[in-house]
Amino acid sequence: MTDSTSSSVRITAEPGAVLDVIADFESYPDWADQVKTVKVLSEDGDGWADQVEYVLDAGAVKDTYVLEYDWDGIAEDGSGVVSWHLVRAGVLKALDGSYTLSGKDGGTQVDYSLAVDVKIPMIGMLKRKAEKVIIDTALKELKKRVESLP
Repeated sequence: MTDSTSSSVRITAEPGAVLDVIADFESYPDWADQVKTVKVLSEDGDGWADQVEYVLDAGAVKDTYVLEYDWDGIAEDGSGVVSWHLVRAGVLKALDGSYTLSGKDGGTQVDYSLAVDVKIPMIGMLKRKAEKVIIDTALKELKKRVESLP
């Protein structure tokens, strides 16, 4: 099993607003620097994206991959857990994670967990550092995007 790395951020918006940005996959290239294109491949019966294809260019790591999402842990106000796992990829062997959204004092606590594994050999310490950079960048960009919306 792949070890995971986690981090948190507080966003000054309600959980539903944060969830809306997370679920708007096709807008990711507008605010997530390393994501070049995104295509929703399928949706579940409630209109949530089920499988999403990404083209990633993170310098040393370039890949096209598909994630499958689980929205079952989401409450009506947008709080709860959105999780995903890797379905297929070129370089990546695992990319499993989750966002946990909790309403706090008129804002949202976002806890992000991510486990990454690649098909090429990599020292565990370097892999964890890469996970940390991915998570920190994703949280900063998510916060900036959500808080910039009207």
